[in-house]
Amino acid sequence: MSLGIVHYNDPVLRKKGEKITAFDDALASLSGQMIETMHEARGIGLAAQQVGRALQLFVVDLRTVEVDFDWKLDGAKPPLELFMPMVVVNPKLTVARGIPLISSEEGCLSFPEIRGDVVRAESLSAAFADQNGLPHTLECTGLFARCILHETDHVNGILFIDRMEKAVRDGIDEAVKALARQTRAGRSAAPS
Repeated sequence: MSLGIVHYNDPVLRKKGEKITAFDDALASLSGQMIETMHEARGIGLAAQQVGRALQLFVVDLRTVEVDFDWKLDGAKPPLELFMPMVVVNPKLTVARGIPLISSEEGCLSFPEIRGDVVRAESLSAAFADQNGLPHTLECTGLFARCILHETDHVNGILFIDRMEKAVRDGIDEAVKALARQTRAGRSAAPS
């Protein structure tokens, strides 16, 4: 069963996720529902905050995009089909000093049809656990790195609009304000 995706201005999107300590059936179920929700929305990443849960958890699936990035998972380079969709729990990222910063267009499932350029590091290293609590390391570049950075921001209550340069943000400001009004109207119309 897929979950509802919350839209911009829902307070949960600004909440830093709680660290996950129980790797149980509930986490496996939530992860599975998040993957289904991400696929139904045709996204490549989805954080727990986007389905109303403030947790250090996100899912990623890059099998449908053009592979113009590189990766090493636990020191090897397995085919994407072997580890995607990927469940990332309690991520810790490292961006090495001197890594090039690249500007590229991003979208977000919590901001339907709103896109804008965001400057992010071209590569990163990450340590995380999967839904079973097993530890992993990841090194990645390009879109893979951008996706991990975007989703890690989500689990820390940071949104892609926060990373936009002022001129880019100004260009989408009216659409963002309209979405915020829709979200507020939807919450006030919801039964208590």
